[in-house]
Amino acid sequence: MREDVKKAVVLTSGGIDSTTAMAIAREEGFSIYALSFNYGQRHIFELEAARRVANALGAADHLIMKIDLNLIGGSALTDRMEVPKDRNAIKIGVGIPVTYVPARNTIFLSCALAWAEVLDSSDIFIGVNAVDYSGYPDCRPEYIHAFERMANLATKAGVEGRIAVRIRTPLIQMTKAQIIKKGLELRVDYSLTHSCYDPSPQGQACGRCDSCILRRKGFDEAGIPDPALDLN
Repeated sequence: MREDVKKAVVLTSGGIDSTTAMAIAREEGFSIYALSFNYGQRHIFELEAARRVANALGAADHLIMKIDLNLIGGSALTDRMEVPKDRNAIKIGVGIPVTYVPARNTIFLSCALAWAEVLDSSDIFIGVNAVDYSGYPDCRPEYIHAFERMANLATKAGVEGRIAVRIRTPLIQMTKAQIIKKGLELRVDYSLTHSCYDPSPQGQACGRCDSCILRRKGFDEAGIPDPALDLN
């Protein structure tokens, strides 16, 4: 790879938002360094989707880090709590649900920051959204701004003035329908993605958890069929 090619670390879960954020980074001319986490989540299907997406979008590298958040628990995604089902979009947008994983984005962004410093990259993309989302505190613009300020105080590259870290959140003020339409403009294949919090042992989406409901809402409002087989 040429030394003048700009690099971006892109957090990817294999879902709609992170996949669209990766496509935007690619469209902006970045060489993609995809970062996913095996953090003790309920299933491995999102990691399989992340591999598919990173490959399809031509990532220069895809790192899957293992961090066992089961040891901490406190979330329906890492503990023995039930995943909420059959909530409508209004209920989903009120309060912080038990699918919130304590400090997850802070942990993930910290790892992304470390890798970006090693890569001499100033750009970290994360597909957080503050419109059609489940009320997670670490998806809000004020959180992202605070982390970015901290990142530039916490690294050797930042202190020496070599790199000014930017936490890139291109989707943060978009609806799910707008995100999907943007991805389709960028030729994203959403059949590669996975969104469900509580799929069957075969990987079939439940269609009833908050993530499935928000996904369906996005495709319905976009007027586009969801191409993912696990939601058909």
